[in-house]
Amino acid sequence: MSFIPLALPPGVFGNGTELQASGRWSSANLVRWANGAMFPVGGWLPFTDGLTGPARGAIAWVDNSGDRHLAVGTPDHLYEVNEAGTVDEITPGGLTSGSDHSGAQAGYGSQLYGEEPYGTPRSATSSITDATTWSLDTWGEHLVGCSTSDGKLYEWPLTGDAAVIADAPTGCAGLAVTAERFLFALGAGGNKRLVQWSDQEDNTSWTPSATNQAGDKELATVGAVMAARRVRGQTLILTTVDAHVAEYQGPPYVYGFRSVGSACGLIAPNACAVINGDIAIWMGDAGSFYVYDGGVARAVQSDMADLLRRTVNFDQKAKIFAVTNSDFDEVTWFYPSVNGTECDSYVSYSTTEGHWMTGTLARSAGVDKGVWPFPLYVAPSGGVFEHEVGFDYDGAVAFAESGPVQLGNGDQVMMVRQLIPDELVLGDVRASFLTRFYPTGEERTFGPYALGNPTDVRFSGRQVRMRLEGARATSWRVGAMRLEAQPTSLR
Repeated sequence: MSFIPLALPPGVFGNGTELQASGRWSSANLVRWANGAMFPVGGWLPFTDGLTGPARGAIAWVDNSGDRHLAVGTPDHLYEVNEAGTVDEITPGGLTSGSDHSGAQAGYGSQLYGEEPYGTPRSATSSITDATTWSLDTWGEHLVGCSTSDGKLYEWPLTGDAAVIADAPTGCAGLAVTAERFLFALGAGGNKRLVQWSDQEDNTSWTPSATNQAGDKELATVGAVMAARRVRGQTLILTTVDAHVAEYQGPPYVYGFRSVGSACGLIAPNACAVINGDIAIWMGDAGSFYVYDGGVARAVQSDMADLLRRTVNFDQKAKIFAVTNSDFDEVTWFYPSVNGTECDSYVSYSTTEGHWMTGTLARSAGVDKGVWPFPLYVAPSGGVFEHEVGFDYDGAVAFAESGPVQLGNGDQVMMVRQLIPDELVLGDVRASFLTRFYPTGEERTFGPYALGNPTDVRFSGRQVRMRLEGARATSWRVGAMRLEAQPTSLR
């Protein structure tokens, strides 16, 4: 008789085959790890609804009177939510209607002239027109924003509707407010590489002169500017292929620009998050991730690259949205899976422990706690939810499932008779076991078992996978389980 430890390292390993995830967690939903223990994420409660269209941008802030605000942009609307949860539409007049979804552009002008023979049917290849997204920031206590389908820069002064900022450039891909109080227009005038900025403290002054600090810079890049974030007193500018920073120098040049990374482009305008104002982390194409903390952009070791390549609907990648969770030192990216067109899945990264988590959840935008007592996430259907509240998941189950764990020396068939659990409170979790005699052989399931100390089980095999799921709506904790087993000749 021997004990086989099931001491799996924290996080989900989503790369390669099932066997390559041997001794690791291979799939999960609504769970996280910290200090070696696995436990469920918090649940959610409705906060408000009434938004029309899927959320494609969100920001929270406190005004000078101490009142809290949440702004949410959808393809055709801009909303403000106050402390009471009242939704106020602040859509600027004349806003160009946007697109809920990305779509193929296969009509006249969608390809280069002369690319295919005249008079023949066009091939299936076509360009993708991205879904509409918003970049939102604060100008003092005012909200500023830009919709990718509209290209104008808007300001909301806490009353009435948002309005066009006077004399600001049009045809923009987004905006950002720098630490020095300049308003950056990204892709200004339709030039995908141009960054144009207003005078300091005056977002209506855009024409450079000897008496102001307005200016512009065309980046030396083959990519298109997508987003900008404040990081360590710099402004990080991310394009589709690389990364740059703008550093304030004062007159006459105002800003200096330098490249801080190549082959590290941003996958979507809202796929970058900033941690505590110091570190930017973003998703790139093909399941890659990058981080910038003041030096150069560098790749993040990802256990999710293969899973994301297989599960992301890349035609709808413009919808990917990143949000931090400061209570647990996590960054989460919500993304549309291959099963649909809307954000329905997520991948999370522990910035302190370096492991990854994944699951399914229909959220298309959100903000961290801080301004509000709980994180606020917006569902594609328009509902706003307080998260990390209780343990109700609208019927979903929090679980983690392992890759194969070898029983015995690999040649032996082992008979398992007991499970020695490691729970904070016995009975909060139930366990199932999936056994095989060969890596691609028939898999048999045993359980689920309500856990006692010990738990009587009876199964045999050369390898086993374990599934743990919450049995009670509590903050359960699970450590390292053990199996009591002995060799057998039974098949």
